[in-house]
Amino acid sequence: MKAYTVSGPGESVEEMELPTPELKGREVLVNITHTGVCHSDVHMQEGYFDLGAAGKLPVTASGVEYPAVFGHEIVGTVKAVGPDSSLQPGDQQYIVFPWIGCGECQACREDRENYCPRPRNLSVALKGGYAHEAWVPDEKYLIELGDLDPAWGATLACSGVTSYSAVNKVLPRGDEDIVAVIGAGGVGLMAVAMLKALGHKQIAAVDVSDENLESAKQLGATITFNSRVENPLEGLLEATGKKIAAAIDFVNNAGTASMALGALQKGGKLVSVGLFGGEHTYPTSLLALQVFTIEGNFVGSLPELKELVELAKTNDLPKLPIEEKPLTVENINSSLEALAAGKSRGRTVLVA
Repeated sequence: MKAYTVSGPGESVEEMELPTPELKGREVLVNITHTGVCHSDVHMQEGYFDLGAAGKLPVTASGVEYPAVFGHEIVGTVKAVGPDSSLQPGDQQYIVFPWIGCGECQACREDRENYCPRPRNLSVALKGGYAHEAWVPDEKYLIELGDLDPAWGATLACSGVTSYSAVNKVLPRGDEDIVAVIGAGGVGLMAVAMLKALGHKQIAAVDVSDENLESAKQLGATITFNSRVENPLEGLLEATGKKIAAAIDFVNNAGTASMALGALQKGGKLVSVGLFGGEHTYPTSLLALQVFTIEGNFVGSLPELKELVELAKTNDLPKLPIEEKPLTVENINSSLEALAAGKSRGRTVLVA
């Protein structure tokens, strides 16, 4: 099968023919129609995650084997199935849940596969969506797309479920409570839209791009703040007029994490999502005295994605800007380069 692979850390994507797997059990071979481009793919292509003073965590520690096929926002049709599958090949489109666990640990048994200590995520341990076909280990990871736009539906598998899971970690809040979304890229914009759709009133969007902030305002942000200033914390508090109840940090570097903690009101919560790297220090006594909560968020679970898809089918969720391009080597490389340079607005979805 045709795939677009990376041969090693820092290498560009190139076309390669890979063997088509023989299917058994409830395995499914998906014919990919749409695949999204995510910033985590930039980190995967670089070959490491920045841990600040702790060094660099190589992606091979997460199970990546080269040649690697990245891409995890997948929509497609069923091309072939294993002998025990109840699905049939056809034209019906499905969203593929990519955050697949080992299937045996307690987290997997509790449908929290994104917490699995031995994950088999598509685009990491398993070949991903920068290809014309994808092998999926069980039909349960396919969710019917229905009448949803397939390009937008693809983004629900990562940016959508990530923002949905992160937003659910800070809601419900009172009508006067401000929730700040730090980083108004594709995932951050989805979080703004999600907060709006779930009825939250006070949404502050923080970014270094006025264009991104204008998009956030159109999606429901009631406060916008460009943090490219000398004192971002002081500027954020001036923009909000008071301390904030919660922050969801889709950047999560030293500067944004410090700004978020400094802006929290007593009992506030910081949800750390981004993988931009770095570290920060904070007085440990203040964590207790201010009753702060810091919680990490890694994508979302299969039940959460199903909830999100149903929410999207029954509600007119605001949609972030999406640019569709043909699925080619050139477009994969240029899209990843644009993300790395901070030039991408909204999401890019590649169409086979």
